[in-house]
Amino acid sequence: MIRACGADGEPDSPHPTELGFPPAPEQEAPMLSPDPGEPDAVPITELVDPEWTERTAEQNRIPHRAMEAYAGAAAYTQLTDPDCQLGWNTLAGIGQVESVHGAFGGSTVGEDGVVDPPIIGVALDGSEGVMEIPDTDGGELDGDDEWDRAVGPMQFIPTTWQRYGQDGNLSGEADIHQYDDAALAAAIYLCDSGDDLTDDRGWNEAVAAYNQSVEYAHDVADYAQRYLNDE
Repeated sequence: MIRACGADGEPDSPHPTELGFPPAPEQEAPMLSPDPGEPDAVPITELVDPEWTERTAEQNRIPHRAMEAYAGAAAYTQLTDPDCQLGWNTLAGIGQVESVHGAFGGSTVGEDGVVDPPIIGVALDGSEGVMEIPDTDGGELDGDDEWDRAVGPMQFIPTTWQRYGQDGNLSGEADIHQYDDAALAAAIYLCDSGDDLTDDRGWNEAVAAYNQSVEYAHDVADYAQRYLNDE
């Protein structure tokens, strides 16, 4: 089931593990390229050592183009917001749960990072298991002028994308269907939503920004830890 990114997390006491949320999985930083340069001056994929990316994608059976985006987005936060300590594996865990790394419903990720056909979630109409969010963008992103829907490989709702959308591949526009843009937006959103993502509370607060469900947090944590164990 595709979940919508954009629900506000509920912070503070008691400790998240006391409420059934998972401990924070280990966070692994990607291997930076030998001379990454200024993070805002190059596409995020160029921030990471390409041999490391290829090897890690193969070991974890993650599509290479999706892996480039996760690693590049984590590298960007590593360089610009080191206190966040977001690992590529948490982004990959979210990408797996949200869209099967851009493969949900038979979609594929092109060499340009664009997911086609576009991945559009269910109408957020308050029916069982989904939030109720009336349309906020006139259907511009999600094609629905009655209800909002989650969009793209990282499943952003329109209001969250409006605030956090990024141009990770420096194409000149923030494209919710382009993996680098979506992964970088997710990384910045996570770091804004939780402080230190190596901390149980910080990690769960960040992931709760995507979905407040305990089950969702466990699914993401399980995949994030599994990717490290597969290396």
